[in-house]
Amino acid sequence: MAGVSAPPYRHTVIALAVGQVVCWAALYYAFSSFVLPMQQALGWSKPELMGAFTVGLAMWGAVSYAVGAAIDRGQGRAVLTFGALLGGIGFLMWSQVASLPGLYVTWALLGAAMAMTLYEPAFNVLTKRFPDRYVQGITVLTLVGGFASTLSFPAVVWLVSLWGWRAALAVIGGVLLLVVAPLHAWALRGVPASAGAARGGDAAADATLHEALREPSFWLLTASMTFYSFAAAALWAHVMPAFAAKGHSEAEALGVVVWFGPAQVLGRLLHFAFGRALSARALGLAVMCGLPLSMAIFALADRTAILLVFALLFGFANGLVTIVRGSIVPEYYGRAHVGRISGAMAAIALLARATAPLVTAWLLLALDGYRGMLLVLAGVGAASLLSFALAKPPARTV
Repeated sequence: MAGVSAPPYRHTVIALAVGQVVCWAALYYAFSSFVLPMQQALGWSKPELMGAFTVGLAMWGAVSYAVGAAIDRGQGRAVLTFGALLGGIGFLMWSQVASLPGLYVTWALLGAAMAMTLYEPAFNVLTKRFPDRYVQGITVLTLVGGFASTLSFPAVVWLVSLWGWRAALAVIGGVLLLVVAPLHAWALRGVPASAGAARGGDAAADATLHEALREPSFWLLTASMTFYSFAAAALWAHVMPAFAAKGHSEAEALGVVVWFGPAQVLGRLLHFAFGRALSARALGLAVMCGLPLSMAIFALADRTAILLVFALLFGFANGLVTIVRGSIVPEYYGRAHVGRISGAMAAIALLARATAPLVTAWLLLALDGYRGMLLVLAGVGAASLLSFALAKPPARTV
């Protein structure tokens, strides 16, 4: 938008952070809060309802590359604004749904909205608009976004108790349409001077997607993120049944898992305060250790005090891996094609996330209960760490 002044860095980051916390709360975390009301009202089974969310996650992965390519073409403002609009329309459709096929079509749209709004698109836009300060911006977005689940669950419970589940969905859709979409459009208007400078001399040295695909580091990083996404999604799907298998009550399990969120936020706060000088590779090598260690602790421990260590370690690592994911691509391959490269990586990892709950449910049948499954996930976490360690920066960035 020539002639239109861009908001300053701080205003852009604050606006995108607000958009992130609302989009994550609505598009990702709210689904589970509507399962029981929909089941009671419509009589559909939990597997049938969960299938809709799986469709959404699969669509998220399927369109991630196209979203990244659009951002590389300078359409980041349109992507994030239209993504919020699409999310709002999807929630309005969801509020009127009366059949399973209609629910699945709605969640295909919401999956596209997730791909256009949740973390990676905002990370990539910040990287292009503020090439000298994008790491700090990514840290702020993840720090604020870490409160999305804290916002989502009580807000949805309150809305449903006040007006019912259909009206609650319509209200959320209205917030996305009337608040988040205009906020994205305002925050990303114009072109900052720093973005214009970044398109100068060093852009020619940045890797294209085709060049990145010829680098072993691309496939190793993709494998690392895919293994991580699979193991983390499997844990989220099975954590409560795994506690029950250990003989812990639901209250005891909640007393442990409630520490996931604070640990995530603590990790991001510490990085914001002390870790911004770390490279994405150095941070990643430390963070990736947390997944296999936490999974092994969860598999082998039964005492609550030790399980708290698991929750803190997993939450800490899970909070920081998002920052690694957002900053490793520009560090390795430059900023010019960050949307396409990160989109290609994310597509594979997100498809693994979508299949993880079902694959591990089958795996559970073949193994000796949850201990065996969790040890397998610890091995998957170790594979993620090894892949990341082997993914050395391409020669052009050394």
